[in-house]
Amino acid sequence: PMEAEAEARLLLQEARESIEAARNYRRELEQRLRGLHQARKQIRESATLTRDVLEQHFNDLKGTLKKLLDERLMSLLQEVDAIEQESIKPLDECQKLIEHGVSTADELLREGESAVHGDVGQQNEKLCSFTKKALHIQLDSLPEVPSLVDVPCLSAQLDDCLLTILRNQIFRHGTVASRPPVQLEEFVEKPGGILVRWCKVDDDFIPQDYRLQYRKSTASHFEDVYVGSETEFIVLHIDPNVDYQFRVCARGDGRQEWSPWSIPQIGCTTLVPHEWTPGLEGYSLSSRRNIALRNDSQSCGVLYSKAPTYFCGQTLTFRQVLSGIETVGQPDRRDSLGVCVEQQNDYDSLQRDKAVCISTNGAVFVNGKEMTNQLPAVTSGSTVTFDMEVVHLGPSSNEGGNCKLRVTISSNNREVVFDWVLDQCCVSLYFGCSFSYPGWKVLVF
Repeated sequence: PMEAEAEARLLLQEARESIEAARNYRRELEQRLRGLHQARKQIRESATLTRDVLEQHFNDLKGTLKKLLDERLMSLLQEVDAIEQESIKPLDECQKLIEHGVSTADELLREGESAVHGDVGQQNEKLCSFTKKALHIQLDSLPEVPSLVDVPCLSAQLDDCLLTILRNQIFRHGTVASRPPVQLEEFVEKPGGILVRWCKVDDDFIPQDYRLQYRKSTASHFEDVYVGSETEFIVLHIDPNVDYQFRVCARGDGRQEWSPWSIPQIGCTTLVPHEWTPGLEGYSLSSRRNIALRNDSQSCGVLYSKAPTYFCGQTLTFRQVLSGIETVGQPDRRDSLGVCVEQQNDYDSLQRDKAVCISTNGAVFVNGKEMTNQLPAVTSGSTVTFDMEVVHLGPSSNEGGNCKLRVTISSNNREVVFDWVLDQCCVSLYFGCSFSYPGWKVLVF
């Protein structure tokens, strides 16, 4: 009986496992059916949209072509009218002259016949008057009438090669692609932004430029955010926890037209944007507080972030931008760009304890000590990035144990890597900057 009960339990367990496997199998099949439905929907919707685009485009072409042909016809007809009027005018003048001569000849004939058949007593006087009049009119002088070969004979020259050219161009005009040559590949969250990456999926397509567009999911129109040859771009001024739609297309080498758009995808960031602390006298901030300008104030100090918004595992970027003039401010050895554990307003630089930074001359400081390795100087357009990762936590890190962070500072395609030892583990860090002279303008993201 015990063996039978065990066998029954085993069979029941196997049956339950089979039921669960069948249930999972059904869920997977249903998921694949939904995938097929979405694929079929995408094909049909894109085919309908493509038909609409093609019909609209060719209807526009037909309307434009008809308009151009009508304009050309009107121009040629006006040219015919002008030639006709210009050519007829001298003939009309010649006709008036001949008709006047005919009228004069008729009048002279009547006067001559009257003189010949008149009374004998007045005949000599009339004949004399008629003869003088005839000599005055110069009956042997006739107006010249142009021959037919000397007057215009209008005709139209219509070259049938235009139809051949149009036919060849029309038959090559437009293409239908089964899929776009580039697609969006990855979205990486950034504080107040999204790093968008895309890739080429058509091996035969040779891209020259890419074009990235985005819009809020509630907006109706996309807008350009990047055009260039790179395959990634950081889109800034993104509101946290808001969905944005992105799409990308490309332009082939030597071509003017853009490829079809990629399938729109949704990107979002949950990270609040980096902001500088307002109110420090020596710095002016942009409306979004992500750009700081060292102004003409004599006040000096460190401008910190509004909150400790930099987390290990992220990339912090400082970019030097122009401040309305073509040069940056005068450098000073106490200038600094970097991160720190806490705000300390008693210092005029980040070259202090519990901070790592780079000076505008490229010197790197760790806890106030200058390293032997040096990076290129910070100039107009320079980008400085900080990357950190935790490599060691002390046994009592939650209560103030040791913490070691591996720091990578990059500037102008060069980098230094070192370990930063702290006496306590920090979940997040402040960033800051200090400049002794005006003109420096820094964007942080």
